[in-house]
Amino acid sequence: MVKHSQAWLAMRSKTCALTLLALLSLSTLTLLFLRTTSDSCTQPQVRNLDALQPRTDSKLPNPLEFMKSKLVLMVSHELSLSGGPLLLMELAFLLRSAGSDVVRITNQKPPKPDDVIYTLENKMLDRGVQVVDARGEKAVDTARNADLVILNTAVAGKWLDAVLKEKVLEVLPKVLWWIHEMRGHYFKVEYVKHLPFVAGAMIDSHTTAEYWKNRTRERLGIKMPETYVVHLGNSKELMEVAEDSVAKRVLREHVRQSLGVRNDDLLFAIINSVSRGKGQDLFLRSFYESLMLIQEKKLQVPSLHAIVVGSDMNAQTKFETELRQFVMEKKIQDRVHFVNKTLAVAPYLASIDVLVQNSQARGECFGRITIEAMAFRLPVLGTAAGGTVEIVVNRTTGLLHPVGKEGVTPLAKNIVNLATHVERRLTMGKKGYERVKERFLEPHMAQRIALVLKEVLRKGSHN
Repeated sequence: MVKHSQAWLAMRSKTCALTLLALLSLSTLTLLFLRTTSDSCTQPQVRNLDALQPRTDSKLPNPLEFMKSKLVLMVSHELSLSGGPLLLMELAFLLRSAGSDVVRITNQKPPKPDDVIYTLENKMLDRGVQVVDARGEKAVDTARNADLVILNTAVAGKWLDAVLKEKVLEVLPKVLWWIHEMRGHYFKVEYVKHLPFVAGAMIDSHTTAEYWKNRTRERLGIKMPETYVVHLGNSKELMEVAEDSVAKRVLREHVRQSLGVRNDDLLFAIINSVSRGKGQDLFLRSFYESLMLIQEKKLQVPSLHAIVVGSDMNAQTKFETELRQFVMEKKIQDRVHFVNKTLAVAPYLASIDVLVQNSQARGECFGRITIEAMAFRLPVLGTAAGGTVEIVVNRTTGLLHPVGKEGVTPLAKNIVNLATHVERRLTMGKKGYERVKERFLEPHMAQRIALVLKEVLRKGSHN
């Protein structure tokens, strides 16, 4: 086991500048439009923005400059290192760069001081984002005076009635509801009863948008508001690291050294918070099976290693204990490495050879780590579900496998496939990088999300 902080301190003296870049490994978003029709039973119509080819010239004016001096309130159910809260923070920074006044509130906080919350709140304060109490009078006043209110995740809907009370109807017409969830237990009236009355919903993939449209109608009998499908995109900071060969080489050497892995070993990494839904257990079973296949067929390949980034060594959950027990039982401790969850994914993307995106059930709502890996010219082995199928082009930028136990052997075979075909691995990585440059960059996001915010602001002003 290796803690990220230990690895990072070891390289700090030589790579201070690169470290700062890596710690800024944040994503923003690109978007495609999806409009629902007035009849909730009809299929949503997609507004085709593929013809929009935004220029990446840094001298062009910021397309979000119309947000200058606008007051934006952001409401999140929690503040953690998970995808939704971090994405909202990144959007806050983007709006701050356009001159918006941004206020962030977190509806649920632990009773005791939390190091992660302390770090993230100070990061926001340093970038000019105001952090206020979720249930104070200031939160209510800010919601009433804001030009735009962004609710982040379905669970954040509980804040509306709990805090705004009788003033909720006054605020709903200027709410943009950003939804990331794909699990059925989020479809509760107490969470989303106000959903039909907000200015719009923003969802991370077409698959998820369709799921929400059908599920809300069938289970709750409510209609989705006008819906925009939002794909994530890579920040300029991450792309700078991904396109800097010297930075990547230094990061690769130091991380591999900290893990006790040689330069010519092959590293397959899964980078998600450790939980059953992310599929780390099935990935480790596939990894073990791939080792058995290589041994059985007497294949000549470099030494294979699996890295699980997203561990929580303090929590010691039952699921993570099961993962470690499996590794012990199969006697592959020298091949599997657990790394604490971290904001700084760039060092690990620079050090590995293949990313595994193994989210189960309906898959990832989007999975921004996938496009971050592609920026580093890494092929992706992903489940054929959720947003992954909207990112990975099967057999071109990676290989897809089924979810569940049925996917264990196909993933094992795909691991062996890329381990034994160097040129295929490199070609897929190159194609993935080209796909990122075509559609998953910050300039793509900036021009397209501007259209969404303009529409939401227009609706809010009319009401």
